[in-house]
Amino acid sequence: MTSSKLYIGNLPFATTAQELQNLFSQAGGVAAVDLIFDKFTGRSRGFAFVEMSGAEDAQKAIERFHGYDLGGRNITVNEARPKEERPRGHFNGGGEDRRGFGGERRGGFGGRRDRGRDRGYRG
Repeated sequence: MTSSKLYIGNLPFATTAQELQNLFSQAGGVAAVDLIFDKFTGRSRGFAFVEMSGAEDAQKAIERFHGYDLGGRNITVNEARPKEERPRGHFNGGGEDRRGFGGERRGGFGGRRDRGRDRGYRG
């Protein structure tokens, strides 16, 4: 293990950064706690990153707290992976074949012309 940054998952939504600081300091020095919040709702997303003072402290924290019961939930603790680069500007990262809702639609009536024919209208 070379990194001292840990991913902490399956956290109770009421968990605070101070609680994580206190918990992980039992395994060694804690350099930083980054509790992740939803940018739209402002609520916790149920995971965090904890940076330990060194790789040895991080390994101790993994061994001690992976599967630990915190607020009735067994938390996940493992080495954080580097952030992946994601395309910016698109919700799904694609956009090559975007035709809106329902694929190709012609006529602009959303099927109303067909219903009119059922009633005897010609159009």
